[in-house]
Amino acid sequence: MPRIEKLTAASARALDTGMGAIPNAPKLTLSDVESAGSRAALDRLNAAIGELKSLAAEPLVRRAAAAVNAGDPQEGARWAIKALEKDESSGVAWYVLAFARERAGDFASSLQCFEKALQLLPDHAQIANDLGRLAMRLGMREQAEKLYLHFIRDNPDNPEGYNNLVSVLREQGRHDEAIEVLKATIAQYPSNAMLWNSLGTVMTELGDNDNAIIFYDEALRLQPDFPKARYNRAATRLGMGDAEGALADCDAALPGKIAEDDLMMMRLARATMLMELGRIAEGWDQYEVRLHHQYDDATTFLIDRPSWTPGADLAGKHLMIFAEQGLGDEVLFANVLADVIRDLGPEGKLSLAVERRLVPLFQRSFPTANIGHHVTVTFQGRTVRFAPHVENEIETVDLWAPMASLMRQYRRTLDAFPQRERYMQADPDRVTHWRGVLAEAGSGPKVGLLWKSAIKAQGRDRYFSPFDAWAPVLRTPGVTFVNLQYGDCAEELERARRDFGVEIWSPPAIDLKDDLDEVAALCCATDLVLGFSNATFNIGAACGAQGWLLGAKGAWPRLGADHYPWYPQVRLFINEPGADWTRLMATIAAELAGFVQSGGTGASRAG
Repeated sequence: MPRIEKLTAASARALDTGMGAIPNAPKLTLSDVESAGSRAALDRLNAAIGELKSLAAEPLVRRAAAAVNAGDPQEGARWAIKALEKDESSGVAWYVLAFARERAGDFASSLQCFEKALQLLPDHAQIANDLGRLAMRLGMREQAEKLYLHFIRDNPDNPEGYNNLVSVLREQGRHDEAIEVLKATIAQYPSNAMLWNSLGTVMTELGDNDNAIIFYDEALRLQPDFPKARYNRAATRLGMGDAEGALADCDAALPGKIAEDDLMMMRLARATMLMELGRIAEGWDQYEVRLHHQYDDATTFLIDRPSWTPGADLAGKHLMIFAEQGLGDEVLFANVLADVIRDLGPEGKLSLAVERRLVPLFQRSFPTANIGHHVTVTFQGRTVRFAPHVENEIETVDLWAPMASLMRQYRRTLDAFPQRERYMQADPDRVTHWRGVLAEAGSGPKVGLLWKSAIKAQGRDRYFSPFDAWAPVLRTPGVTFVNLQYGDCAEELERARRDFGVEIWSPPAIDLKDDLDEVAALCCATDLVLGFSNATFNIGAACGAQGWLLGAKGAWPRLGADHYPWYPQVRLFINEPGADWTRLMATIAAELAGFVQSGGTGASRAG
């Protein structure tokens, strides 16, 4: 491989090793695809002004670009529109407007403006590159890939195009292809820090943290003031169990020149790092950045009422709460609802919007509350959520809050988490029913299994082991294993039967993904729920089911504790950073054998 002699010895060795697809890793990382707010993007914008052909539009476009450069996208858009009123065929004016609308967070309009600019300036390959970047932001990966390839075709000597192509390949899980593109490009441009950062992100996603750190170090050696590489190293360090080092890297990255949306993501990651370090109060306060309009994944809640703030007097008030994030999070954060109802008092009222499938469980658990489902839609690239069941009484709502925001008042320390057996209530009759069914399913303790998440978001897989690692656990004698895993798991059930000689019993007449009230009862009817943190585990644990939770270091909901604060009856099994799950699964198998010998009396705890 040419020119590798310019690299550090560690970087060269790591690059030359066989870096194939390694299962089960990632942590959210920042690719080095430029954003509308980056200096390189703004430099391109300024350069494009020189290509103006309409004298009437030129001064207006220059004012628009100046406003965008000054951080005022609304003013930039206003001047760009004035330019288009003079000359609607000005591709550069459409280009400037596209940048302005993207920086303002109006991604749908920005996409249309970039498309118009490309139509008017078909030979301006850089527009294709910018359009691909925006398509990536909107989740249009196939379109982004085509646009990046278009840019590469016209700019074969520009490493940015290859780097952007790697980003979209990585987003599609095509890691081997991404590595090959990067190795070839780095051979030509070994001093390009952007490429080393991208190679680090691929390694982080594949779980090869040691090589990822080497590549981030190389990026920072070449460009010490590279905030994305420093942040990405922070995320990888967190996954390796070094939360202090992660926070130090994150703090060093934040003052750097970086686009606002990436900055918001860094700040949110920093909040979870604080919580992982046990600095819970600080963490919850900074967790509010998830609601910032410049954070890409922020949810907009459609409710025109005053916002709740910590310390607000709730007595006798009508409080509207929106559950947020994923199903498991809606259940996890419900840990706080009993405290809220207490503070509202007998004259107060709680209205709550949750995911539709959770309504029966929440209504039974909090019978005095007005429970309904939220409706969540995507509008102009943004997530919007509203609650139809309170529309007719919206004027009576005194305050509203996203559910996780309540943690800022009610769960600022570990001691604030109550030691109660459960805070949600499965249907007692259905628990009795499932206990009867399970009694006929086999002998010995009934152990519910959860081994994967249906969410395939970047950064999630490293918290889950490969199915093969379960072999010693599944071969534990005297256990009837119960399938609690939602989604398509026919392949794993067959592999357990064929390779391990174990029949994992599947409950009849229940949809484990949609019948969540039945899932709650089934979990409570088992003697033990064993597996990783997903929606089902949280539902069962919130309802009091005994649980053994498997995980990796760096999972912030542990809040730096040696136990799981949300569910006192849950026991933690944490895999060591870089370990392949073999040792932990052997430990669990031994503990499960002891559980069988003790009679496995967990079912009496719930229901």
